[in-house]
Amino acid sequence: MNVYDSHLVSQFLLASGYVPAADVRSADVVLINTCAVRAKAEQKAFSHLGRLLQWKRRKPDLIVGLMGCVAQQEGSDLLLRFPGLDLVLGPRDLTGIPRHLQALEEGCIGIVATNLDVKPPASLNTPGYFNGRVTSTLSIMEGCNNFCSYCVVPLVRGREASRPPEEIVEEARHLLSDGVKEITLLGQNVNSYSHGEGGEYRFPDLLRSLSPLRGLLRLRFTTSHPKDLSGDLMDCFVDLPNLCPHIHLPFQAGSNRILQRMNRGYTREQYAGKVMRLRELQPKISITSDVMVGFPGETAADFDLTLELIKEIEFDNLYSFKYSDRKGTRAATMEGKVDEKEKSLRLAVLQRMQMEISLARNKRLEGTRMKVLVEGASRKGGQLTGRTDTYKVVNFNADSELTGRVVEVFIERSSANSLWGTCIK
Repeated sequence: MNVYDSHLVSQFLLASGYVPAADVRSADVVLINTCAVRAKAEQKAFSHLGRLLQWKRRKPDLIVGLMGCVAQQEGSDLLLRFPGLDLVLGPRDLTGIPRHLQALEEGCIGIVATNLDVKPPASLNTPGYFNGRVTSTLSIMEGCNNFCSYCVVPLVRGREASRPPEEIVEEARHLLSDGVKEITLLGQNVNSYSHGEGGEYRFPDLLRSLSPLRGLLRLRFTTSHPKDLSGDLMDCFVDLPNLCPHIHLPFQAGSNRILQRMNRGYTREQYAGKVMRLRELQPKISITSDVMVGFPGETAADFDLTLELIKEIEFDNLYSFKYSDRKGTRAATMEGKVDEKEKSLRLAVLQRMQMEISLARNKRLEGTRMKVLVEGASRKGGQLTGRTDTYKVVNFNADSELTGRVVEVFIERSSANSLWGTCIK
């Protein structure tokens, strides 16, 4: 979501006459986009801001802004905490960036724009902006109504607000006209997307509107909430040929008692049942998830239940992290906080188990042929890289002219996170 927001702001800046700077030293405006979901990301943002404001002492005319969820969460307090900060910009007010910068250039001091009572911003669809990109993201909604007890999203992104389908389809067409081949639809909970009187136009309807678009090789979405995963949405994995057989379905904990304290709205049995149904409908589907350890009140027995569920499901990959208090959430005031050392031990055990599962699942792919959308050169260099429709990273030797095409790769070896092979065609 933050990557999408950064591209959105960049387009508004370009339309206002700004051009990208080579580095911070040559910039007139620097914006830091932030995430408040976990404490570590927030701390990194503040550390970066502190360094940036030190540089501003040498260049007083530099405009420094903090945008995104941390900006929304802290508001005007940031101006007191960080003297020299010029702009605090929440995620719903991104389209106002040209106006705010103009005011700052005219002498205004310390602007705070954190209004959540506005509709989700629409892209400018700047011609050529996405040229050269094989994959891109597209935000279809903002906010969340679930109020999980640990989560700040409803507080910093606001209540759910879905964009009009025609606006989304038009943005998708623009991405495809720039050469994008794969689009990932974004939302805090895409499953609850709805539009129209009574909300009769739902997320599966949007997928069916987007799937036939010319040039769209692959369609993905994230993130899904398990309690809102409908049978109609599951059927889309069968009915829509370019909807990738991959779903990110956070489960967060394997203990029903902890799930209830989290206010997740489902049980481990219900979650496992939906995974089973997905695999019945689409046997090749890959399933990734989010899980946390050390939620307030989590006992060793609760943690064991989480490990048991991981063994039962055999996720392709897990994004795992330690619970951290988030300001304004119910969990922050709960008793039974787990010791940091114990949280670290539990996380290490969980990650070691999942690495073994991911490696075993990837090993099964050795000796098979897989279709890969070529995204470009690999980070380590010397090879091309891309992903399968099941979201597996594949590295292989081939001509760079294949970028943007779907090729067949014979898988020769694997690790827990990647596959390597030889391009066949």
